[in-house]
Amino acid sequence: MWLLAPLGTLAGVAAAFAYVGNVDPNEPGHYPVCPLLRFTGVFCPGCGGLRSAHAVAHGDLGAALGFNAVAVAGYAVFAVVMVLWLVRAFRGRPMRLAVSPAWWWGIGAVLALFTLVRNLPFGSALAP
Repeated sequence: MWLLAPLGTLAGVAAAFAYVGNVDPNEPGHYPVCPLLRFTGVFCPGCGGLRSAHAVAHGDLGAALGFNAVAVAGYAVFAVVMVLWLVRAFRGRPMRLAVSPAWWWGIGAVLALFTLVRNLPFGSALAP
């Protein structure tokens, strides 16, 4: 019974990656354009995330990092959390993730800094 939630979550994420892996976001018209990019010309922290997921689904980690390095880090963190959740569920223990507010502020600061740098001329290597 404990395994239903982590396995369901894993199945949903696997289905999403399978879809993005099959429907190429590099071809126009398959996905909507980021509203922030469309109306302001500014790359948000998620811009390039679908292309990054497509590259990961095809095993091209270099391209994935080029599209959105923060998204790739997020995929890695998700994978670690999923493994921990599955192990704990298999042992019959609940998964409790207590993240302190300092971590959330830190994550927000990293995303803000990433957004700022990727939109400046010297940070163009981080732009998708």
